[in-house]
Amino acid sequence: MSDMTESHRTGQDTAESAGTVRAQTVRRGGGDPGTRGRTTIADGVVEKITGMAARDVVGVHAMGSGMARTFGAVRDRVPGGAKSVTRGVKAEVGEKQTALDLEIVVEYGVSIADVARDVRENVVSAVERMTGLEVVEVNIAVSDVKLPDEEDEEPEPRIK
Repeated sequence: MSDMTESHRTGQDTAESAGTVRAQTVRRGGGDPGTRGRTTIADGVVEKITGMAARDVVGVHAMGSGMARTFGAVRDRVPGGAKSVTRGVKAEVGEKQTALDLEIVVEYGVSIADVARDVRENVVSAVERMTGLEVVEVNIAVSDVKLPDEEDEEPEPRIK
């Protein structure tokens, strides 16, 4: 008992207990810091990723309907205007999933079924890798075929 009385007199026991309690109450949050909070991804972000991934596929000549490409070509010629990578892409983004609609123009002579499959694979891979969203569907509408003798509606910019 003299030990207990001695520790109470010096305040040592009380300080140790308070230190233990303080250490337990100082702890904040819970779990991995990377899981705290919520991340939202805008439709436009997913549309840009999708547009870039679809254009990378061999056999895809352009994106969008004829009218959208015509207006886009005019807008691209305006000084300061940038080529729209989201042309021909519509994304519906939820908290964990996304659905995508694409409108493409394919090159003459390629297998449309193969190009569509390759576009789906490339788009799903890119969107899921970059956003973490599950791509539930990629709907593709082939709106035109670019014939070899047809003039491009979207001429490549000339380098001076």
